[in-house]
Amino acid sequence: MRYPTLQLTNGDLTLSNGNIAVVQPPFALAQDVASAVALFLGELWYDTGKGVPYFDDILGKMPPVSYLVTQVEKAALTVQGVVKVKCVINSLNNRKVIGEVRFIDEAGVVHGVNF
Repeated sequence: MRYPTLQLTNGDLTLSNGNIAVVQPPFALAQDVASAVALFLGELWYDTGKGVPYFDDILGKMPPVSYLVTQVEKAALTVQGVVKVKCVINSLNNRKVIGEVRFIDEAGVVHGVNF
């Protein structure tokens, strides 16, 4: 069962006519992938095994790009409805990572999310 995805704007809930807004596919799936990639390992209190090990292995450590790609792809694959993922890092320096997660949903449609 897929639960509704709450609409986020800059990480905050969005209101629609005084109610919390939800988003529909395919945008919902893209937002869920973006949220999964942004999630720090251990941050999700009801499932601390989900997320990317930013604090443990990435931030301030400068791991190999291949490690970062693997962790982002692994996080994106935890989203229900995502069947295949490809992460592309466009820029990496000691302060910022810029990239894209391209993924295929169950219907075979390709989507992309920038980070």
